[in-house]
Amino acid sequence: MVGQFVWPFFRIAAMVGAFPVFSSAFIPMRVRLIIALALTLVIAPLVPTVPQIDPLSLDAVVLILQQVLIGIAMGFIFHLVINAFIIGGQIIAMQMGLGFSTMIDPVNGAQAPVLSMLFLMLVTLFFLLLDGHLLIIAVVAESFHTLPISTDGLLRQDFWQLASWGSDMFVGAMKIALPAITALLLVNMALGVMGRAAPQLNIFAVGFSITITGGFYIIMIMLPVVLPQFEQLTANAFGVVQSMMRVQ
Repeated sequence: MVGQFVWPFFRIAAMVGAFPVFSSAFIPMRVRLIIALALTLVIAPLVPTVPQIDPLSLDAVVLILQQVLIGIAMGFIFHLVINAFIIGGQIIAMQMGLGFSTMIDPVNGAQAPVLSMLFLMLVTLFFLLLDGHLLIIAVVAESFHTLPISTDGLLRQDFWQLASWGSDMFVGAMKIALPAITALLLVNMALGVMGRAAPQLNIFAVGFSITITGGFYIIMIMLPVVLPQFEQLTANAFGVVQSMMRVQ
């Protein structure tokens, strides 16, 4: 009876600890533990019969490691989705001259440009708006049927699929930043022509304000495109998670 709740708890707690919405530095560890315990109490009665293993044996250690790896893999995939927008915001901020304006990133615990924080808040709200947190809980509950609790967990191809998904983070970041990079490149080319046509003009003083103003205008135009891009990345992430968990 104890194992029926303890073994699923490790998978659920690892997922909560790695999931971007729950793993924010602003959420205390005690709150994350309460969330993991609450989800375990709800999901554990639906879990098939767990194996009878001595909790002090080597098999128990292997089983715990497998459950933790499964939970971390599920949360880490969506962590990469959020990081795609953070990296995209960093690229745009560096191009428009806002790289010096930084604040603490609650997801990674490091400093990031303010523009990245804007994208982070937007995609977090989008994820909650699309009921992404409910979908991941449903996938976790279903994973106990398709990938039962045992000493056998993720396969080698699952880890390779997880590593391959990491490259999609950089592809998604470039798709987000590419329109702004192209537009800002045209602005810089125009400033270069102005500098050649009027050498007496202090192009550095004028160009800095023009680049930042143009960057804000470009961001205002491209914001409506963020949601479809986020929906595509999130759908792909759910596809990867369902493939790894053998969920149909």
